[in-house]
Amino acid sequence: MRVAQGFPPPMPVYPECADPQNNDGNSLGRDAMKTGAGHDKETTDTWVLDGLGGLQDLIDALLSKGFQVVGPRVANGAVDMAPMTAADQLPVGMVVQQDAGTYRLMPSGDGQVFRYGAPARSCKPYFYPARERLFKAHKKGLSADYVEDAVEMPPTAYLGVRPCDLNAVTIQDNVFDSGDFTDPRYAERRQAAFTVVADCTRAGGTCFCASMGSGPRAEAGFDLALTEFTDGEHHRFLVRAGSANGVDVMARLDARSADAADMAAADKAITAAAQSMGRVMVDGVAALLRDNLESPHWDDVAARCLACGNCTLVCPTCFCSAVEDTTNLTGEIAERWRAWDSCFSLAFSYIHGGSVREDGASRYRQWITHKLSFWEEQFGVSGCVGCGRCITWCPVGIDITEEARAIRAAMGGTADGSRGRTGPHSQGTPVL
Repeated sequence: MRVAQGFPPPMPVYPECADPQNNDGNSLGRDAMKTGAGHDKETTDTWVLDGLGGLQDLIDALLSKGFQVVGPRVANGAVDMAPMTAADQLPVGMVVQQDAGTYRLMPSGDGQVFRYGAPARSCKPYFYPARERLFKAHKKGLSADYVEDAVEMPPTAYLGVRPCDLNAVTIQDNVFDSGDFTDPRYAERRQAAFTVVADCTRAGGTCFCASMGSGPRAEAGFDLALTEFTDGEHHRFLVRAGSANGVDVMARLDARSADAADMAAADKAITAAAQSMGRVMVDGVAALLRDNLESPHWDDVAARCLACGNCTLVCPTCFCSAVEDTTNLTGEIAERWRAWDSCFSLAFSYIHGGSVREDGASRYRQWITHKLSFWEEQFGVSGCVGCGRCITWCPVGIDITEEARAIRAAMGGTADGSRGRTGPHSQGTPVL
């Protein structure tokens, strides 16, 4: 099925899962996505779960510990993260064909669960909602009473998080939960999180996580990590524990210990994904972009870019926001809201006298140079994890890896210098 709209599908609406009644053993949930006490590296514990029945046992164990479970589900012609309670709600036997401006959900016929690549969106909206009210003020004489909205997010287990998206969350931690500048709302949601990663065993057409060092295997920062594999007859999941909390959950399951054959089969599946990435980022891209701020190629990109902001909306690391203050008609009640914003908006760079970035060339340059270059100066890491969503959901099929390669070529050099396959990629069929 083809998604026939330029924007990613809206967040699917499902019946609310029952609120967890118990949070025992969740004190380390947030740290499982960060390097911290007990989570610097995975444990040596590995198990095997058999098929959907094994996944259902895992889901039941998470629910019994008081977690709401959020995982990949099919909705609006795409795979998206949403609340779930049963393994058969997962995208069983589905794969996704992705290319620049193209997304098609198709049956695979193999009965596997996690071979669809990255979901349409990461779990970012659960930690950092697209729009939320921060507080409400009630006028009281010459002053006002301020009421801050409580965070209404139960302890949540995120099932099937991709390694690239796991890295994206740790990147956002640098923005929202680092040192003296902590967003308490974000931190509270992170504290209530338990992470079950699904290693990638099939690369999507727009994936380039291998060249960004963020996949296809999760190395650290998770509670549990699943690697799906088959041996021709059996459908299984290798389970690695990355925290004491993950070990505790697995202790509730009747799962056998993994043997050398299981681990070899899982490694083979991950290696196959790493060797079949749909895209590759050029080497030295941070310095390349920093040294080419006046490249004529920016005008070429601007001639194609619609400045719609799709790439920023689906990116798992973009964090820019705008603050909106509203009042009712009587002026008795005021509210402050925070909403996602995009550097592709003309109003984003508005200051007294006008917008700093008036043309599309300067706005695209701001986005890609911040993402791939200046982010490293701010936070010590790249702002891109290679998920490929910005390529998939661009209505005109602009490809961030090809634009970086074109800038290198415009310097008078060659387009080579990437880690692996180089050269032009199909632009696909634009999303209408």
